Amino acid sequence: MRRPPLRLPSRRGLLNVIVAASMAAVVAAPLSGREIPAPVPHKPPPGLSEARYAAVRQDIAAAERMAAGHGHRRRAEALRAMADPARRFLFFDGRDGGRSAEVFGDLATAERVAVLVPGSDTSIERYDKLLSGALALQAELGGRAAVVAWLGYPTPTTYDAALLTPGRADAAVPALRALLEELQPAEVTLLCHSYGAVVCGRAAPLLPGVTDIVLYGAPGTGTAAPLRTRARVWAARTSGDWISLVPHVQVGLPFVTLGLGLDPVAPEAGTRVFPAGDGGHSDYLRPGAPALRTIARIVSGDA
Repeated sequence: MRRPPLRLPSRRGLLNVIVAASMAAVVAAPLSGREIPAPVPHKPPPGLSEARYAAVRQDIAAAERMAAGHGHRRRAEALRAMADPARRFLFFDGRDGGRSAEVFGDLATAERVAVLVPGSDTSIERYDKLLSGALALQAELGGRAAVVAWLGYPTPTTYDAALLTPGRADAAVPALRALLEELQPAEVTLLCHSYGAVVCGRAAPLLPGVTDIVLYGAPGTGTAAPLRTRARVWAARTSGDWISLVPHVQVGLPFVTLGLGLDPVAPEAGTRVFPAGDGGHSDYLRPGAPALRTIARIVSGDA
């Protein structure tokens, strides 16, 4: 007996399946760290100075002591590493899951700056991938630009239904804009990974001083139309990235928008697509990766 052909669901149907699965998974989701107490940070001195870095370091140390005092060992260990005198942060706020912006290179004199905008599952406790990517990019740049690792918004988790909407991205836009205003007059390249691409896509029309926007490993651009921006927009996806399975649709409902918009590597997105090799979703800034070399050239103005 012949088996009937396999019928795949439509994109809209697939989106409905993902939404239902995500909503069910929220019940079993682990705590995100947003419930861990932290002190109110002090307002750091203005400018990009060592005095500012030292003041922010004191806020990190205070948050580490509070986390340890409440028995949150994993958070305390992560903050202890962040408070190392060799590291420099433009800002830090340990409340509501934690926010930070770490600096690599001489930000005060840099004419070019790369800002890393991370995606889902990035947090104070899960900071290693963002840190390793920033260090790899700084090494590839060879001093031609400074790098800022920006953890400036509560990223959605894998089990969070917010991962399927641009809501978290919209909430992140004012903080990203504030950072970019501080970095002027440097020429800034936004490097937007995974859900971070949705953040950059929603922010694109409102960002000062940005010359290039790079979307890699992106589930969408955050909009159903090409980005409205004066910046050059680049896109890349490795052949082994599971993000290619995400349906690129956007459905407006009365109280929420579901879906993350255009596929940035599709022709209709109007981006400059470059090859990224055969790595996985987290391999774009891995040392030696083809994408890393190209991204460094974009940041340096050599692409």
